[in-house]
Amino acid sequence: MGSGQARSVSNTEFHHSGDEVNDIARSVVQTLEDRGIRAMNPAMGFPMEMDRFPGKVWVVSHKPVAVAAGLGMMGIHRNVIHEKFGNFILLGTILLDAEVSEFSQPINYNPCLECKLCVAACPVGAISPEGDFNFSACYTHNYREFMGGFTDWVEQVADSKNARDYRSRVSDAESASMWQSLAYGANYKAAYCLAVCPAGEDVIGPFLTDRKAHLKEIVRPLQEKEETIYVTKNSDAEDHVAKRFPHKKIKHVGNTLRPNSIKVFLNGMPNIFQPGKSAGLNATFHFTFTGHEQRQATVVIQEQKLSVKEGHVGQPDLHVTADSQTWIGFLRKEKNIVWALLRRKIRLAGPLKLLVAFGKCFPQ
Repeated sequence: MGSGQARSVSNTEFHHSGDEVNDIARSVVQTLEDRGIRAMNPAMGFPMEMDRFPGKVWVVSHKPVAVAAGLGMMGIHRNVIHEKFGNFILLGTILLDAEVSEFSQPINYNPCLECKLCVAACPVGAISPEGDFNFSACYTHNYREFMGGFTDWVEQVADSKNARDYRSRVSDAESASMWQSLAYGANYKAAYCLAVCPAGEDVIGPFLTDRKAHLKEIVRPLQEKEETIYVTKNSDAEDHVAKRFPHKKIKHVGNTLRPNSIKVFLNGMPNIFQPGKSAGLNATFHFTFTGHEQRQATVVIQEQKLSVKEGHVGQPDLHVTADSQTWIGFLRKEKNIVWALLRRKIRLAGPLKLLVAFGKCFPQ
């Protein structure tokens, strides 16, 4: 996605390149199996195991495999950067049921220039200058027409009273875009971090020759583009767009990373934690879950950092004891917390204001 800003062109390239990766991997697997070696190639991207959503839906994590194989290192933007091709690559993995006689080694340096252009270009501030990554910000906008975004759109359809009400919620362009993704493959809304990255032998030359031209022709058109940015209300992403890109239109959508179990809730907390919203909160929370799914956990929010630990560790500022199904229902907006507190399905030992502050760090 360069200065032309034709997202359809880049998405077509994504899809066709992904198909090529899958075709090549499948061909290698067939050759191996013809020689009596069992093998398989999980998809480069989609399809994934959606029955596990919103948990881990991928079969294999391609990026760490690629790093271990010496294909590159992950940059600050969380994409693997190849020494020659930069981050303009897609990854495939082949799994073998055989002994391997020789292993590749990771490369001994990181091609990432730490130029922070990905930080400057990201419309939702998903990449911080310090290298932290706000998963939910990226997921909510860039993947609007994928898993959760599609679910949110379906709920908009279901909640609409009639066609007129639906059009007040979803523009004609958004409806057409969703149709296009359903018909021709899901389209990304940004991936600007990929577009602006100058790392790699094949692409670094023009950047080193004329950095101002790179900024003018590649970075600024994406920054200045007038477009709709999808964010969860009261999130760090919403604040970032309003501050850095006031000319871009903010649209609130639901947080569809809704847990369906205590396990998914605890594992997924780092993905939806909003560091900016946690400013000033330094507290330890103990959780005791009872009923259908029994578990204990400690959550520490300190200096805008989050840690989640098994069991009860340290002295809590707030201890939450909750029936597991009631807690999940509350997080999914299917149960009222006031009712749950009155019925003692959720019990607090400590200040209620801490639970309120905790909730602001995980906007729904």
